[in-house]
Amino acid sequence: MNKVILMGRLTRDPEVRYSQGENATAIARYTIAVDRRYKRDGEPTADYIGCVAFGKLGEFAEKYLRKGTKVVVTGRIQTGSYTNKDGQKVYTTDVVVEENEFAESKRSDDNAPASSAPASMPEGNGFMNIPDGIDEELPFN
Repeated sequence: MNKVILMGRLTRDPEVRYSQGENATAIARYTIAVDRRYKRDGEPTADYIGCVAFGKLGEFAEKYLRKGTKVVVTGRIQTGSYTNKDGQKVYTTDVVVEENEFAESKRSDDNAPASSAPASMPEGNGFMNIPDGIDEELPFN
């Protein structure tokens, strides 16, 4: 099985091209910076993973993804190689995107928080506060 799930931020705006021919297909290339879980002194704190999205996913990237956008990408790893103009063999590794989604909400302005939670939203422990005295209204005991 070849499946990868990544969460990170775009390092720059996607580069989008369209294939030649009658049915032109969008091909979007972008790189996401994925934070490393454990950090050692002197080592990088992130890995930079190249992604390529075709068709509707490429069009989505062109329309909505920008530098700094935090995304979750699901796809498969694909390796390849080519000979560059200097005659050297270059090996590539990319994630071919099968799904992508935003990992945070869009801010309305730079001073506003990313989202304002209603008072009944879960607190730090993940459970909603239930007011006292409504035990009889609950569908379970």
